[in-house]
Amino acid sequence: MLPHQLELLSPARDADIGIEAVNHGADAVYIGGPSFGARASADNSVADIERLVRHAHRYHSRVFVTLNTILRDDELEPARQLIQQYHDAGVDALIIQDMGLLELDLPPIQLHASTQTDIRTPEKARFLQDAGLNQIVLARELTLAQIAAIRAATDPARCNLEFFIHGALCVAYSGQCYISHAHTGRSANRGDCSQACRLPYEVKDSQGRIVAHDKHVLSMKDNNQSDNLRALIDAGVRSFKIEGRYKDMGYVKNLTAHYRVLLDEILEERPELARASHGECTFFFRPDPNQNFNREFTDYFVQGRQEDIGAFDTPKNPGQAIGWVTKVHPNSVDLELNDPATALSNGDGLCYYDLQKELVGLQTNRVEALGPGPRNRLWRIFPKDPMAGFKDLRPGTEINRNRSMDWVRALEKKSAERRIGVWMTLRDHADGLTLQLTDEAGHTGQAQVALALQAAKDPVLATDKLREQLGRLGDTVFTPLDTALELAQPWFVPASVLNALRRDAVAALEAARAQALPRLPRATPVEPPTPYPEDTLSYLANVYNHKARDFYARHGVQVIASAYESQEEEGEVSLMITKHCVRFSLSLCPKQAKGVTGVQGTVRAEPLQLINGKEKLTLRFDCKPCEMHVVGKIKRSVLNQVPASPLRFYRTRPTAPTV
Repeated sequence: MLPHQLELLSPARDADIGIEAVNHGADAVYIGGPSFGARASADNSVADIERLVRHAHRYHSRVFVTLNTILRDDELEPARQLIQQYHDAGVDALIIQDMGLLELDLPPIQLHASTQTDIRTPEKARFLQDAGLNQIVLARELTLAQIAAIRAATDPARCNLEFFIHGALCVAYSGQCYISHAHTGRSANRGDCSQACRLPYEVKDSQGRIVAHDKHVLSMKDNNQSDNLRALIDAGVRSFKIEGRYKDMGYVKNLTAHYRVLLDEILEERPELARASHGECTFFFRPDPNQNFNREFTDYFVQGRQEDIGAFDTPKNPGQAIGWVTKVHPNSVDLELNDPATALSNGDGLCYYDLQKELVGLQTNRVEALGPGPRNRLWRIFPKDPMAGFKDLRPGTEINRNRSMDWVRALEKKSAERRIGVWMTLRDHADGLTLQLTDEAGHTGQAQVALALQAAKDPVLATDKLREQLGRLGDTVFTPLDTALELAQPWFVPASVLNALRRDAVAALEAARAQALPRLPRATPVEPPTPYPEDTLSYLANVYNHKARDFYARHGVQVIASAYESQEEEGEVSLMITKHCVRFSLSLCPKQAKGVTGVQGTVRAEPLQLINGKEKLTLRFDCKPCEMHVVGKIKRSVLNQVPASPLRFYRTRPTAPTV
């Protein structure tokens, strides 16, 4: 990708979803392969990935495959063999976390740094650029100023900056969360997170007082950077990534279309920028991020620290407010809607908050309009479940809708079309006709037919028929922009001849486009190797094999601890490091108390405790960088599990960092 190009990067749980992402405007798609893809239940065969590659490349869109788990020594050779298969299948790039892969003899496939590599500083970004990574995805927690500083420290011609613009937010810095492994033996860095961050916790202060009860204080709202795209471009971001390799087809269609529309608006304003792929999209629906599962939205830290970034009441989808209860019946409930243009459908998902602020689902079985006319506001809802189970449902209760069946059905059908514009020129010559096609990027294809030309009896009708027949590109990826007839006179040409000529020209253009799509170049690492910004690495560096250790040693690191998954850290350590601060969110931050009469000086950043059942974690606060550490230790039951591949770099284990 060139420095002036903007890339919309969409997720794909499987090849069919990836194909629809391309059809809805994705410049690139990222997908997991059969293993090592950091999503335990989103695997795909190499054959399916190759099918996606063939479709994407027709539009010069790219396909990136995730190979972003940390690897054991015994997994390195299978990973290398799999990478060779990806290269042979035409995959454009790999998204990786494990630096041990850079020590292997890999095919010349482009490498991108995964979010799990935890890129927060210009020094780390520049190091990865110099180590041979062509594209790096920055930490979601960065501000615009921090992104701009990374762009200033790196070379746009050598390394693209990628940033998450939408989707679920992990509360921890990516790659810096070990709670799942500590409590269950399931490692987030190996694609099997147990999502402890979405659980409810009781929060206690150092004196044992309850600060918050049954709140999801580690659960973030969903990321939405719709309003910040221009600022992100100005800060240096060129690849705009949508989260969601577990998400369904409707999510990917909707969000890809939403950001395609927004980026195209910017491209219209900014002629110095360009799309990274070809083809214009026509959508048969209006994209709307609110229609998909979300925990409400935040732009996180892009514009600085915000107070309202957490989804503390529920990790579920609260939906959008549509009205309120007017009457409760034994088997139904009556609603009055806020907007008469809103219509309900059988099967809609509704919900409401009970008096304890718990979200209660209200799945509809059948709905009836009570008022006359199409703009009716009064509806009767017959729930799928018995009315007795709906706690605190009473007149005046606000009702939200978190699933519209009309919307779901609309996206189950064909919802977009992507076409590449072509100019068509038909010329005559002594031996017959030549049809030339030139696409919007300047690629050409042409075909000839030998034919004894006959003058048309009706020149006007013949001219119209020629244009109509040549313009029938409906079953191709092309659409006619203009059809020029450079003919000595209007000729009569049988439709069968024109159809064959058009098909051959289209095939020639497709071949020319395929030949013109180059392999993405693999960056050459700087020699001699650039020193890593630190000379000591703790378990936080996620070094899980000897090749990764060799990589860091070659780059000047003196002390290298093994990854947390090697289970050498048996005591209390930071199991999660976050920019999110529970004290700040609960208005218990010392910085918030500054200048407040009667409060200043009384609030201290003392530890807090999180409790969920028998699980207890300590929150410690590092106020200088404004970070929170979730501290705990690995369970004995996990330690008793025999590691599949024991790993030890030192006879005496390096000392763990303290907070």
